[in-house]
Amino acid sequence: MPINPDIVGAPSDPVERSWSHTDCLLYALGVGAGSLDAVDFELEYTTENSADRPQHVLPTFATVVGVGGMPRRAWGSFDPAMLVHGEQSIELFGPIPPDATVRTTGMVTGVYDKGSGAVVVTSSSSVDAHTGEPRFTTSSSLFIRGEGGFGGERGPSAGADPLPGREPDDIVIYTTRSDQALLYRLSGDRNPLHSDPVFAKRAGFERPILHGLCTYGFTGRALLHALCGSDPARFRSMAGRFSRPTYPGDTLTVSMWSQGDVVRFRTDNQRGETVIDAGSFVCS
Repeated sequence: MPINPDIVGAPSDPVERSWSHTDCLLYALGVGAGSLDAVDFELEYTTENSADRPQHVLPTFATVVGVGGMPRRAWGSFDPAMLVHGEQSIELFGPIPPDATVRTTGMVTGVYDKGSGAVVVTSSSSVDAHTGEPRFTTSSSLFIRGEGGFGGERGPSAGADPLPGREPDDIVIYTTRSDQALLYRLSGDRNPLHSDPVFAKRAGFERPILHGLCTYGFTGRALLHALCGSDPARFRSMAGRFSRPTYPGDTLTVSMWSQGDVVRFRTDNQRGETVIDAGSFVCS
């Protein structure tokens, strides 16, 4: 069965997801926390028992624990090697606790025919399972190559407003590890595209690529430290589009431009390729 446009608009049954401080520590290491100075910098994200440093959780952890909705098998049949992440956004309503349970309801909000492929857009809303207090919302766009041509709506264009024509207001540079994807996958995304050379070549890549959400997590760390004073309580929302693949070992440069209440950002690699564009970020 090809991609099924009829899945749009039907909310999923709520699902519960719990995590512990260990899950948060593993995620932080998976997106590079502590790699600049493991003795002091980011200890509140990489340890739970440092003196005078209570544990904090990186805001982009919401991309891991805020997923919900209709299972992908309900979308129709397709080769999983042809699926890549297109866009991602998150909105937080306060800092994420190191130990908690959320109840998440998701929905497929759009299925679009791009000719060369299909785009499936999903959104999820998570509340504290015990109090009902809103925790975070997430939205994702996934591109499935070769699944277009089913006669559906083309959907919105992928255009974005140009970045300001001046030098960035802030720049942060992080280097990923050669085993970064192997570490990040322990947070739950075991897609062999990021670990198996045979699978990666079948998908059209020279070698396994880094998870888009790992690059997103590195970028979120840069935004958190440069713009929010390293305070996760100030992190409000982040959105971006994955424009090129990232490989483990790449160096990522996050450039930021302030525009009133919104900061525009872009992430490039050491080859001069933009890997996340159309970025927007808000902190308080």
